[in-house]
Amino acid sequence: MTVLPFSATTPVSIGEVGLKARDADKLAAFYTAIVGLEVMSRDDGMIRLGAAGRPLLSIEEDRQARPDDAREAGLFHTAFLLPDRASLARWVRFAAAAGLALEGASDHLVSEAVYLSDPEGNGIEIYADRPRAEWQWDGGNIAMKTLPLDHRALLSVLGDNDAGWRGAPEGTVIGHIHLRVGDARAAEAWWNEVLGLETMARYGAAAVFLASGGYHHHVGANAWRSAGAGRRDPGRAGLAWVRLIDTRSDKEKVLHDPWGTEIRVATG
Repeated sequence: MTVLPFSATTPVSIGEVGLKARDADKLAAFYTAIVGLEVMSRDDGMIRLGAAGRPLLSIEEDRQARPDDAREAGLFHTAFLLPDRASLARWVRFAAAAGLALEGASDHLVSEAVYLSDPEGNGIEIYADRPRAEWQWDGGNIAMKTLPLDHRALLSVLGDNDAGWRGAPEGTVIGHIHLRVGDARAAEAWWNEVLGLETMARYGAAAVFLASGGYHHHVGANAWRSAGAGRRDPGRAGLAWVRLIDTRSDKEKVLHDPWGTEIRVATG
C-alpha cells in the first residue's frame, strides 16, 4: 500500500489539477517525458495523467483558446511532490543530462525545489519536503525562505550504482498549487473563510501561503505580476480547475475564488 506524504494526509489536500490546452497531445507528451507521469486515460478530448495509478493532471484541448497571460489571474505553478529526497536528486540528475531549461532551483527550508514551465507556459515545481521535525516556526508562522539549492549536497544522496530516474515514483502527489491573484490579502481571506485553510506565512503584502493540518502550504497566492487583475478570462489556455479533497465534507461542491478560479471540492 502506498505511504502518502504528509501533505496528502491532512483534512484538506490537493487532489488534481485541470489544464486547458491549445495542444493536449503536446502537453501530455511533455508531462510524461519530463515530469514522468503516465497516461491513465484518453476520453473525448481529455487526457488524464497520474503516477502509480493516482490521477494528478487532466488536460482538455481547446484549439481556439488564447495563450495564457501571466499578468492575469490563473496558475503560477503546479507543484509535484516526490516521496523523498533521493527521488528529487534522481530527477535533477535526469534534467541535467537531458539539458532541460530550468527556471530556478531553491532551498525553502521546509523543502527543496526545482522550477520549469511546460510548452504552453504553465509553471511547474518539482520538490521534496524536508522531514517535519526540521521545520522551524516563528510563532504561528512557518519559516520559509528562497535560498539557492545546494545541488552538490542533493546529488550526494545517490550512490554510484543508483538506477536513476524512471518516472514519477509511487507516492508522488500534487503537494500544493500556487495561484496568480489580483490581491493576496483578498485571496487569504477567501481561503481562510470559505475553505478553512490557515495562513502559514506571508511574503510581504503580495504573497500568502495557506494550509490544512499544519502542512507548510497547500495553496500559495501571489500578485507579483497580476496585481489588480480581475476575473480570469475563460477563453484563455492554462488553469481550468483545481480539485481539493476535503475529508471533513460529506458533499461534493464547486466553488469559485474572487478571480473565477474553479475549485472542485471532493469528499475524502
